[in-house]
Parts: sequence; structure tokens; C-alpha cells
Amino acid sequence: MNKTVALLAPLAFALSACGLHPMYQGGSGGAVATTLSAVEVAPIQGQSGWLVSNALKDRLANNGGAAAYRLEVKLDDQIIGLGVRRDDSVSRERRTLRARYQLIDLRSGQVVLDATAGSDAGIDVVGSEYATIAAEKSALERLSGIVADQIVARLARTVREGGARPK
Repeated sequence: MNKTVALLAPLAFALSACGLHPMYQGGSGGAVATTLSAVEVAPIQGQSGWLVSNALKDRLANNGGAAAYRLEVKLDDQIIGLGVRRDDSVSRERRTLRARYQLIDLRSGQVVLDATAGSDAGIDVVGSEYATIAAEKSALERLSGIVADQIVARLARTVREGGARPK
């Protein structure tokens, strides 16, 4: 037991000296959580926009309070055929979802953050058109969650670094 403590004590000291701090320090009352809950998500066009918007709203946890920031997102959703069979039909597709987003301070109108996020997924094209369409929709649902996670992580990092503060 004493050996374990003796080995872990220097490790704990080294980690505290490296400058790492919890992202959501202070819990739901901390600066990051408070600022993220003050972000309203502007409407996003299309089915992919609806999915990303809902995912963002779930992650930001705005409980109907006054918004201090507006998040504007523009999406680019594409499906590209990759693999080709002998009969020139597509055997594999790649679905990409890219987002360009801006965090805007509602009081000053200033753009606090302008960034991009994105991900892609591979889809097997099978003989059944229904199965292929279902796979494409399933890929879009997964990609929407991934892109929303990337956006919220970047917003949290921006708040943590002092780019946006709770009002």
C-alpha cells in the first residue's frame, strides 16, 4: 500500500503542474456549462440540419433561459460513389457531413468563433434499394451526432480559453 502511494504521489504532482484542468470545472454552475446553456441554435436547413440542430440542443442544454449567443450552422451533406462493380454499378458510397459554424455574441453582434467540423461514413450498396436508403439515413444520424459533439467540444474549449464568457 505504501509503495502504491509513493509511486502515485509524484504522478499526481506532475499532472497538477502540467496545466490540465477539468473542462466542466464547477459542474452545471461553472463558466463552461453556464455559457453553453446560454447558446441558442439558429434553424438549420434540411433533414441533416434538423438532426444536427436537435443534437446540438440536447448537448447544449438550453433550458429556455435568455440566450447570450447564437450558433449559426451551415451544412454540406454529400454522398459519393466509390466502389464500382463489373456492371458499372456503385458498390460502396461515402457520406460526408461538413459544418461551418459561427458563434455570435447577441449583445455586440461580434463573431466569437468561426470554425468547421465534419465527419464521414462508408456505406455498402447492396441489391436492395430499401436497405441502401436505410443505411444512408442511419449514417446521416450517426454523422449528425458526431458533428454536434465536435461543435460543442470546440465551443467548450473556446469558453475555457476565455473566448466567450457567461453574461
